[in-house]
Amino acid sequence: MNNFAQRTLVYEDLVCKIARMNWDDLRFVLAVSRAGTLSGAAAALKVTHTTVGRRLSTCEKLLGVRLFDRTPEGFFPTPAGSEVIETAEQVESTLLTLEGNIMGRDTELRGSLYVSTLDMLYRRVHGGLMRFMTSYPHVDVTLTTNVDPVSLTRREADVAIRMTDKPPEGLIGLRVGEVTFGVFVSRALYAQMNSSEDVGAYPWLRLDKRQPNDGLESWFKVHAPNAHVVARVDENAMLAREMVTRGVGAFFLPVEEGEDMGLQRISQPHQEPTVGLWLLTLPQLRRTGRVRAFLDCMVESFKS
Repeated sequence: MNNFAQRTLVYEDLVCKIARMNWDDLRFVLAVSRAGTLSGAAAALKVTHTTVGRRLSTCEKLLGVRLFDRTPEGFFPTPAGSEVIETAEQVESTLLTLEGNIMGRDTELRGSLYVSTLDMLYRRVHGGLMRFMTSYPHVDVTLTTNVDPVSLTRREADVAIRMTDKPPEGLIGLRVGEVTFGVFVSRALYAQMNSSEDVGAYPWLRLDKRQPNDGLESWFKVHAPNAHVVARVDENAMLAREMVTRGVGAFFLPVEEGEDMGLQRISQPHQEPTVGLWLLTLPQLRRTGRVRAFLDCMVESFKS
């Protein structure tokens, strides 16, 4: 038997074994491949890392192959593992499509609704959220704030409220407004700088270089090319707000938020960047009763 024939038999045997696995096994393999660590997979699946390790070992024994190389840097798929992961992703896609189609025909205004937004947008979405929860008390709303992208396809959220000028492909949505970002500093720092409105003269907080933002980089080149950077932060809005409040430096905040916090706005309107505000969901979910009702409440809230 030649090598090609041997590889074909091994592959066919692996496919047969995968077919005997259930989805619950495959989702553990997928979680490890996406997180790269047992602890990361455990957090995604909401189980302990020992459970993930045990289930992964069970899968490998069932298939008779090693699915991941364990290294100090994390878990990396073996060739056999890559085959299993590809199959698992196909199974996941099929199941989620089926779930979405079924949910899309659900017109009952009860059940769960997962909404993802950003904490800096809460002031904007509060009115619509309260209107929805008051009008539909039988819908169990889970609200998450996360700067990391969420996958609506994998049902990590039913609706995402995002600031973007380029919504992801595969989603549908409504542009309900825009967010204007002003440059803010603490009152104490403003006084220390003799009430200067020269944004380039202030010490600045900037985004982590590992989180590039072409729009902000372009802004700095035009309005504050020689600004002194005292610290860099990630996209955690709570951290940035706290540092601005304590007088560490200047940073961008939504205008309404900065003014509500009593901070000093030092930018001029012609200097301030804007970004679109979108309500996003999957095409197959747009007719789901609770999703449709939520979108309607949010649109009315933004109108008012």
